[in-house]
Amino acid sequence: MADARRGEDDERGPGEVYRMFDIMSDLIEKLKLLNYEEHFLKKNNIKSIARHYFAISTNPGEQFYVFTSLCAWLINVAGRPFDMPQEYDDPNATISNILDEVRRLGVGTDFPPSKLKTGSGEFVCYILDQLATCALESTQFYWNKPVYPEEEQNEDENIEVEDQGELKLDEVETEAVNAADDSDEEGGGAPFFDLGSSLSKTGKSFPKQSEIMHSTTNADDWKLEVERVTSSLKVTIRTDNKDWRNHTDQMHQYKVGIEKSLADAKPQLDKLQEEIKRTLEKIASREKYINNQLEQKVHEYRSAQDRLAEANEKYKKASGGATEYSRTLAELTEELEGVKLEMEERGNSMTDGAPLVKIKQTLSRLKTESIQMGIRIGVIEHVLMQARMRDKTSDINKSHLTPGHVDALDEDADKDIFIH
Repeated sequence: MADARRGEDDERGPGEVYRMFDIMSDLIEKLKLLNYEEHFLKKNNIKSIARHYFAISTNPGEQFYVFTSLCAWLINVAGRPFDMPQEYDDPNATISNILDEVRRLGVGTDFPPSKLKTGSGEFVCYILDQLATCALESTQFYWNKPVYPEEEQNEDENIEVEDQGELKLDEVETEAVNAADDSDEEGGGAPFFDLGSSLSKTGKSFPKQSEIMHSTTNADDWKLEVERVTSSLKVTIRTDNKDWRNHTDQMHQYKVGIEKSLADAKPQLDKLQEEIKRTLEKIASREKYINNQLEQKVHEYRSAQDRLAEANEKYKKASGGATEYSRTLAELTEELEGVKLEMEERGNSMTDGAPLVKIKQTLSRLKTESIQMGIRIGVIEHVLMQARMRDKTSDINKSHLTPGHVDALDEDADKDIFIH
C-alpha cells in the first residue's frame, strides 16, 4: 500500500503532488467523526486544525508537537496505551515510539523516520490518516447506506392542474349555454346540447347524452368525498417575514410568554432578592464588628507607618551626606596618590648617582675639548708666522735690501713671534 501510495518520482503523475491535500481532507472528516474538538483540542489547549494544516510546512516546531500529540491521542483511541509527548522530549525517541505503535497496528512504515521530523508532508498525513482509520475501527464506526428523501408533489402544481380542469369544465358549460340560446333563437322546441361533442373539443371523450343528465350521487357520499379531497384543495400561502402583521403576532406571542415566565419567576426572584438583602446585612454587620475589633491595630499600624516614613526620610538624608563624604574621600585619596608618586620620584632622584657620573663625564669631555682647542690654536699661530715670514721676504726682495738687513729683519720677526 505504501509503495503504491508513494512510488518513485519518475513513475508518479502530476496529480500525486496534490494527493496529500486529499488525504488531509479525509483526515479532518475522520477526526470530526471522532469528536476530536471536544476530546483532543480542548483538553490539550490546541487551536483548531485547518484543512491543509499538515500538508504545508508553516511552523515546523508547532506542527511537530501537534503531530506527535495527535498521534498519541489516536493510538490511545485505537486501544493502545501511549503517553502524551511533552514539548521538550527527544524528537527521535518520540518518532521511534510512534512508529513502533503504528507497526503493531498493522500499518506499513517503509520510509525513513527523519521524514516525520518536520511535522508536515506526505508521510505525516499518511500516518495520521491510517491512525484515524484504526481509531474508527476500534470505536466500531461504520457507514450506513445513504437514504434518499422521497420527492413530494408540489402543492402549487396540484392547484395548477385543478385550475386547468376547472377552466375546461367552464368552457364546456359556456358552450352548452350558447347552444341553448341558439336553439331558442331558432324557435325550435326544448334546448338540446350535445355534451359528448363539446367535451370532445376539450380532449375528453364521453358517451353521447341526448337527455338531461340527472345526478344519481348520494348527498352523504358527496360530503365524504369533499372531506377527503379538501386537504388537497387547500392553498398554502407563504408567509413573508417582512410583513408587519407577522411581527405584530410575534410581539403578542412574546409578550404572553414573558408574562407567563415572569409570573413563574417573580416569586423566585423576590426570594433571591430577600436572601441577597439578608446576606448584605450580615456582611455589613461583620465588617462593623471586624472594624471595631481591629481599630486599635489599625491605629498602631498607621503610627508604625508614620515612624517608618520618618526613618526613611532620615535614612535618605544620611545617605545623601554619606555620598558627599564618599566623594570627598575619593578626591583626597587621588591627591594623596599624586603626592606619593612625587615623593617617590624625588627620593629616587636623590639617592641616584647618575647625575654625578654625568657631571664627571662632562668635565672630562671639556678637558679633552680644551686640549684639542690649544693644539688647534698652536697650529694656526704657526701658519700665521710662516705667512708673515713670507710677506717680509717678499718685501725685502722688492726693496733690494742687503743681506745684513735681511738678517736684522729676520731677528725682528723672531722676536715678534716669541713675544706673541
